[in-house]
Amino acid sequence: MRRHIGYISLWLVVTVLLFNSAAIAEDNKQDSSALRVLTYNLLHDGPWSGFFENGTHLEERLDMTIQELQRLQPDVIALQEASDSRKHGNVPQRIADALGYQMVFEPATQHISGLRFLDRLITSAIGFKEGPAILSRYPIVAWEVYDLPRCERRMDPRILLRAAIDAPDGPVQVFSTHTSKGDDCQLERVGEVFREYRGTGRAILMGDLNTGDQSAVLAEWQKEPGFIDVFRVANPGISGGTVWQNIHVEWPTADRRVDFIFLADGTNGKDPVVRASRLAFDQPGLLPNGDALWPSDHRGVLADIELAPVESPRMSRLSKMKSR
Repeated sequence: MRRHIGYISLWLVVTVLLFNSAAIAEDNKQDSSALRVLTYNLLHDGPWSGFFENGTHLEERLDMTIQELQRLQPDVIALQEASDSRKHGNVPQRIADALGYQMVFEPATQHISGLRFLDRLITSAIGFKEGPAILSRYPIVAWEVYDLPRCERRMDPRILLRAAIDAPDGPVQVFSTHTSKGDDCQLERVGEVFREYRGTGRAILMGDLNTGDQSAVLAEWQKEPGFIDVFRVANPGISGGTVWQNIHVEWPTADRRVDFIFLADGTNGKDPVVRASRLAFDQPGLLPNGDALWPSDHRGVLADIELAPVESPRMSRLSKMKSR
């Protein structure tokens, strides 16, 4: 009788374990298309930081940024004002190394004249360059750079960086950009490139667009079926201010939204799903002397999304880009 009870107990334990394993596997299967993404302007230390300390406490802010990214665990990160300087080294690479992520980085400052040799000579002389970067926990298989038009500021080069990422459920095209303030020509070009990926439902545009919802171009994007404003979908009626934060005071000062995440609306029967979105890096830290220090003059924008299913083979023709 005791042996019979033992068999029954063992059977119950095995059944529970099998049921739980199946439930966990099903949960993982349901989450296979989930992606956590984040866009963030780092606030570099200035074009002369290769020679001088400019009072922005880049090293302390970088430590705060890495700790917060380790806590948030985004799958893909779009950075702006990512810098490489004589004094601080390659900042996006340092972040990627700390997280164990892959990284692509293109300094916009190497696109001033259009002559690569001359631009590299200039940035080497001053010991500083900056631009957008993309970091990913999943493989980055290719990447490409688009020069943006300069309708307002001829000597202010801006670029759009694109990376093809091999996510667990298929290829994803990720864009990072930092456009000039008030330059609608650049926004229009960014929109043109992004529209090329509308039909896939698997493209994400992130960046500091240096303009708010009142921008005529962004207003059209938000009305257009091909663009999903992630934060606005998840937070209707909330301002979501991301700038400008005084990094040296204890209280929040950001009241304008200029940092965005957009998804390309799918046309294959299932649109991308926005599960949640919120601001990140929205609390100050402390310097050793007790003074307040914010990680950046921008808030980050974090989002949990579910992309449209893949209809074509993994790493389709849309992923075949110029590798660097």
